[in-house]
Amino acid sequence: MSSAKRTGTPEPEPHVADSHDLIRVHGARENNLKDVSIEIPKRRLTVFTGVSGSGKSSLVFNTIAAESQRLINETYSAFVQGFMPTLARPEVDVLDGLTTAIIVDQQRMGADPRSTVGTATDVNAMLRILFSRLGEPHIGPPSAYSFNTASVRASGAITVERGNKKAVKATFQRTGGMCTHCEGRGTVSDIDLTQLYDDSKSLAEGAFTIPGWKSDSQWTVQVYAQSGFVDPDKPIRRYTKKELQDFLYGDPVKVKVNGVNLTYEGLIPKIQKSFLSKDKEAMQPHIRAFVERAVTFTTCPECEGTRLSEGARSSRIGKISIADACAMEIRDLVEWVRDLDESSVAPLLTALRDTLDSFVEIGLGYLSLDRPAGTLSGGEAQRVKMIRHLGSSLTDTTYVFDEPTIGLHPHDIQRMNDLLLRLRDKGNTVLVVEHKPEAIAIADHVVDLGPGAGTEGGTVCFEGTVEGLRAGDTITGRHLDDRATLKETLRKSTGALEIRDARTHNLQGVDVDVPLGVLCVVTGVAGSGKSSLIHGSVPAGADVVSVDQSPIKGSRRSNPATYTGLLEPIRKAFAKANGVKPALFSANSEGACPTCNGAGVIYTDLAMMAGVATPCEDCEGKRFQPSVLEYRFGGRDISEVLAMSVAQAEEFFGEGEARTPAAHKILERLADVGLGYLTLGQPLTTLSGGERQRLKLATHMGEKGGVYVLDEPTTGLHLADVEQLLGLLDRLVDAGKSVIVIEHHQAVMAHADWIIDLGPGAGHDGGRIVFEGTPADLVADRSTLTGEHLAAYIGA
Repeated sequence: MSSAKRTGTPEPEPHVADSHDLIRVHGARENNLKDVSIEIPKRRLTVFTGVSGSGKSSLVFNTIAAESQRLINETYSAFVQGFMPTLARPEVDVLDGLTTAIIVDQQRMGADPRSTVGTATDVNAMLRILFSRLGEPHIGPPSAYSFNTASVRASGAITVERGNKKAVKATFQRTGGMCTHCEGRGTVSDIDLTQLYDDSKSLAEGAFTIPGWKSDSQWTVQVYAQSGFVDPDKPIRRYTKKELQDFLYGDPVKVKVNGVNLTYEGLIPKIQKSFLSKDKEAMQPHIRAFVERAVTFTTCPECEGTRLSEGARSSRIGKISIADACAMEIRDLVEWVRDLDESSVAPLLTALRDTLDSFVEIGLGYLSLDRPAGTLSGGEAQRVKMIRHLGSSLTDTTYVFDEPTIGLHPHDIQRMNDLLLRLRDKGNTVLVVEHKPEAIAIADHVVDLGPGAGTEGGTVCFEGTVEGLRAGDTITGRHLDDRATLKETLRKSTGALEIRDARTHNLQGVDVDVPLGVLCVVTGVAGSGKSSLIHGSVPAGADVVSVDQSPIKGSRRSNPATYTGLLEPIRKAFAKANGVKPALFSANSEGACPTCNGAGVIYTDLAMMAGVATPCEDCEGKRFQPSVLEYRFGGRDISEVLAMSVAQAEEFFGEGEARTPAAHKILERLADVGLGYLTLGQPLTTLSGGERQRLKLATHMGEKGGVYVLDEPTTGLHLADVEQLLGLLDRLVDAGKSVIVIEHHQAVMAHADWIIDLGPGAGHDGGRIVFEGTPADLVADRSTLTGEHLAAYIGA
């Protein structure tokens, strides 16, 4: 059947609903943004580039994504909003065309020792239901297979407040799957008492050697000293058997100390609650050092590390228990689930298969469900968070990614690119903050921020296509096609660190000599065993400085000066010059403005609405008492010094009457890692991921050690910043240090004196040394995935 073609009929006008194809940002001023105005196309992949600290995260996360989340939260009732995080409206004039934002960031996953890959992704919840339906023998509901649920039994009389209020007898029972010995942690701890106290001293003489417990005025110490259970003036080694029992294992009991009601508890349970209930990865460095020194963790002998009760381990589907299923690599587990054919649980099996397939598809098939969430790298954690979105049927949403290629080998980056394009092709807007050229290359639209970092950034330098960026005269455009060359002269090793029969995680009895006195780079695909080899075999000891990927901790009261220890010599210099106490020059101590307690702002809590921060009128945001600001050093008061940039402060403390060698040395290290633009008093909460990584590197560089172990130091670094990092690594080696770098960036590989490549794959397909030698030999050999990608990178 043919239809006549009408002539002269005008094209129908586009529907007004189809005109909202842009996200419009006008006048964004969050953090260092300087009235930024841009238009971002919807249903396209937009990549945001620029040097670390140029304002990418401020625009994408703190403005666009934050406002989207705030508007969604406002759709809930005031009662529900009271339980949700309160978000302030970003500093922006107009935000138009927003859609629901789903944020996939780099934050490390739960630091709770009971959090695993399975619990974090809901796979464990599905497995528990599966075993409660099909497991033989049947031991109970899904909670009976949960290592986070303890068994509970109770009986007694209850009164129901209804009608004639009659007391009735009731019994209650809940079957949990928690191992009673280790309480679901999989490990038990043995505490070395000699690391807790000096038994030759009394409590009054300061017997405790626990961090933070040395002061006589400290409440915790006072509870023990004035409890009445022990004699505070008697050395601990002379305690009677009963005194020692009360001191170490006493049950919680109320005591009065200086007229205040407090709880007395034995030292061992106190330590377990205070220190051992947290994940080691989340502890501050000095607390972690104490725990590693004082506590020995061994696999629980009763559950053999599975965390589960005997009943949960005895119930099986075929020959597999839930403990066996969680210990399998996920790519093996998905095959086992695929072989199950049970119509009564068909929807559950389908959902479980889809989720496990997503793990494999995203390149995490080498993980097991019982892997503690706190041990995942930043890149692995980000990909685990992506899993719940891969099979989603939602469209027209905005996905926001923060450097999704972190922790990925060049071989894996292509797979990540495919996933981002798939999300876009389903009709979603994908916003990506990224530094890697391979990831920038797939963008439909590029927004380049800069030109510099901090106060020198915050403007849009370029908007357009990747080809336009490459031709444009911006820092990113100029460095986009940078390719490192192999070094002509290589350093000779001065010795070797011998590693023998390493079997941590997936390592398969690895023997390797790590050369010392050179720049040694350890490479391999994600999950091949790089971190297991180095961190598991090169413990951070007296001569080893280890800089891992863990994020730096710090509140809005913390700043680069406090974090690096720089404030200590500055306070002492001010105190000596003015003949007063150093504590006066701390906004967290005696010198703090009494009105705002040294915060510089007054916070007003508005319940379910975002709190309001207003500058303190008394100190005008300077954080110090007026009397403290009268004291000067080198012609500046303490608030003026904290307002300086690192570069200005380096000059100020380097010469003249303000010369302070201790402060100058720390400032030199900060400038060395490219943080010369940072303000000394800038809150840590406002720093970008790359800035935090470099701040941590600068702090560790001040530690005494002959061997430096760096875990992906290029994280969050712009292509231009990588050159500066390579120069820093060279200076460390030339100063006689040995530098071992776990890295995926080809520029760092090309710059190495020696490469150790692990593989050939991930998980049980990895854990072996597949190459040892120079970068030139690796390129010529091309026998490994790393060799192929490095050869392509340098154009060999």
